[in-house]
Amino acid sequence: MIVAISVNPELGTLVAGTLLRAYVDDIDGVRVIYYVTALRQITIAVYVEA
Repeated sequence: MIVAISVNPELGTLVAGTLLRAYVDDIDGVRVIYYVTALRQITIAVYVEA
């Protein structure tokens, strides 16, 4: 799942009113909130497993 985001940072949806993106993987039960920098580096803000 983290690999999928690193390959395609646009995979998640924008969180309204922020620069954060959210990605939910229903198969693994994981939600990631992350930020993509101008240099396309990914900073993970939250990683939650259900």
